[in-house]
Amino acid sequence: MDVTIRGPLTDDARKITGDALQGALVDLIDLSLVAKQLHWNVVGRSFRSVHLQLDEVVDVARKYADEVAERAAAISVNADGRAETVAKSSNVPHVEDVGWVDDQKVIKMMVDAHRAVIAGMRDRIDALDKPDPVSQDLLIQASAELEKSYWMWQAEQPGTGAKPAT
Repeated sequence: MDVTIRGPLTDDARKITGDALQGALVDLIDLSLVAKQLHWNVVGRSFRSVHLQLDEVVDVARKYADEVAERAAAISVNADGRAETVAKSSNVPHVEDVGWVDDQKVIKMMVDAHRAVIAGMRDRIDALDKPDPVSQDLLIQASAELEKSYWMWQAEQPGTGAKPAT
């Protein structure tokens, strides 16, 4: 089928924006997959809260992956969320464990995964300042939710308890 979708951006702006959206897409897809893998295999004292918190990550990552892919289509860029593409280009740290994973290790893995995804998002936000503020706004929204989640995962780590001022 020969279909031409023409978005509102110039060719240069579409290239920069398409690259940024594609990078965000693969990171979000991979974050959702890693969180779901850990969700199925977490064990430990904080199992229930970590298990539920992982599903929250999956929901946010999937929501924004879909919005990012649809934004790409709106500007005439084909999104590529295939497993092969995600595996080759994601910035999310690889999950080595295929068995049960201790809840404290899961928390550390989620902190590291969030840190990587947020760093990439912030770079993409900077890159989109001029070429496409609409896509930039979408990545800002996604980053806001990811940064809230990042804060919550960090708060779960041992030694992060607040100490009262004296």
